[in-house]
Amino acid sequence: MEISHPNIGDVRPAIRQLDETVVNRIAAGEVVERPASAVKELVENAIDSGAARIGVEVANGGKSLIRVTDDGCGMRAEDLPLALARHATSKIDGKDLLNINSFGFRGEALPSLGSVGRLVITSRVEGAEAHTVAVTGGRQSVTRPAALNKGTVVELRDLFFATPARLKFLRSDRAELQAISDVVKRLAMAEPAIAFCLRDMTDGQSRILFRVDPEQGDLFDAMGARLGQVMGREFIENALPIDAEREGVRLLGYAALPTYSRGSATAQYLFVNGRPVKDKLLHGALRGAYSDFLSRDRHPAVALFVDTPPEQVDVNVHPAKSEVRFREPGVVRGLIVSALRHALAEAGHRASSTVAEATLGAFRPEPADGKARVYQMDRPAQGSLRAARDWQAPQGFGEGPAAAFVPASARVEPAGEEQASPDAPLGAARAQVHENYIIAQTRDGMVIVDQHAAHERLVYERLKHQMAENGVAAQALLIPEIVTLDEAKAGRLLEMAQDLARLGLVLEPFGPGTVAVQATPAILGAVNAEAMLRDILDEFDDLGQSLTVQARIEAILSRVACHGSVRSGRRMTGEEMNALLREMEATPHSGQCNHGRPTYVELKLSDIERLFGRT
Repeated sequence: MEISHPNIGDVRPAIRQLDETVVNRIAAGEVVERPASAVKELVENAIDSGAARIGVEVANGGKSLIRVTDDGCGMRAEDLPLALARHATSKIDGKDLLNINSFGFRGEALPSLGSVGRLVITSRVEGAEAHTVAVTGGRQSVTRPAALNKGTVVELRDLFFATPARLKFLRSDRAELQAISDVVKRLAMAEPAIAFCLRDMTDGQSRILFRVDPEQGDLFDAMGARLGQVMGREFIENALPIDAEREGVRLLGYAALPTYSRGSATAQYLFVNGRPVKDKLLHGALRGAYSDFLSRDRHPAVALFVDTPPEQVDVNVHPAKSEVRFREPGVVRGLIVSALRHALAEAGHRASSTVAEATLGAFRPEPADGKARVYQMDRPAQGSLRAARDWQAPQGFGEGPAAAFVPASARVEPAGEEQASPDAPLGAARAQVHENYIIAQTRDGMVIVDQHAAHERLVYERLKHQMAENGVAAQALLIPEIVTLDEAKAGRLLEMAQDLARLGLVLEPFGPGTVAVQATPAILGAVNAEAMLRDILDEFDDLGQSLTVQARIEAILSRVACHGSVRSGRRMTGEEMNALLREMEATPHSGQCNHGRPTYVELKLSDIERLFGRT
């Protein structure tokens, strides 16, 4: 039985040139996916124009109105019709496509928007009159005089009215508005010297959703101030400044402490030459940098800016320019991993302030009736308060000779002056409660340490240091395991053979598409070599690198550290507790356990006094 092809008829199809309007609508399907895409293109044009202030107004999630106003250089009357022609741009001259220093360069955004919506552009160049031009569904009007003080106003109404099928794929107004807000915030993070304002004009009412003023000072200070406005002061307070450079590539930004992690990757902002991107290689490097500090269900919060010479990166690999391709991806990936790990190591025992805030919040349950607490008296003078406290205290807790009494469950053995000083960052041990938590007094508060979690991290770091110094012992196989793959994958593994050998995994070629596993890391015991190699290849395809072997070794070390650390329920002497505190202060990453949870909580005296209404 002969099967006919549904796309081939009896009549040979003729090749024809598509209409310009159809071409623009097809291009719009690639460039303008949703209202947020249109906002991105228009705001990027405003940034390229040298604007100092950019205003964005939207209605009904951008479906009925998008208006972008800027005070940039503007366009002349004769340039307005040309701006609506495809592949017409002032950003490049076409001679060097590798030297891209602007957001836009293809000249597709405005004609694409005009083909699927009602677009009006009004612009004025300094020293000339303002003019306006309109295009509706691809049909362009003549240029007319208009009124405008400075810059450009681009107004887009009824997006996708010319392609109504696209409207069915849009989400709710609230979801589209959230996407627009995210786009504006990302662009604002990359341009701290520019003021941004986003307004919702739905139902004729003006509601400010986001607003930031220009930041002053040097680049790093301005960046920190803008990130604090967009991501919150809490992020800046718990983030580490990053400033590193390698082979002409510079990395700037802020990376949060592991204890300030999130349940999703929504707080990860990555930029390349000021352009917001969502790049697989960059996210893989970020995951690798935090792999030793966070469990798989936790994600770090970062805002990182990669600056590289334009010829070293290709920004034209995605229609929306949301992905990039580096000429030397290994340099960028290595820079991110090393810079973040160095910053985390320098943070030492530091944990995020949100840990203490969460602890204080747990101490402050809201009253059932929702009313504020009412205390019986105002705070009396310190002298009378101390006298009353001593009078009411049980025997042994006053200021007299009987104060030497301490319950057995909270007893601390004497320790050396140097070890037990409250001036140390983690203070001096004063008690151990429930045979698991160390209470230490600091100069201006107190610290509660989880002895098992803290010592687990210390042992783990010690084991890693020993492994780095002595290398990973390899266990030679009596009979090499032969793994058959396709030639491309086998070749990729052999390219990594030298790096894998440092981790105890020794590979050798064994014919076309075949490798022989001669040795495996001794610490892993018996392993399925073929499964491990396939995991390595999958991870390399996903992240551009493989951490499988290293991650498995570190998981074993973490398990060894867990079993070899101070157990919960063990009583510790004062000297032991103070020795643990001093080692935490000297050990990198001791502020969190091997799974990213905090090892200690610090409470300031002022916060403790507020808990008891002593303010």
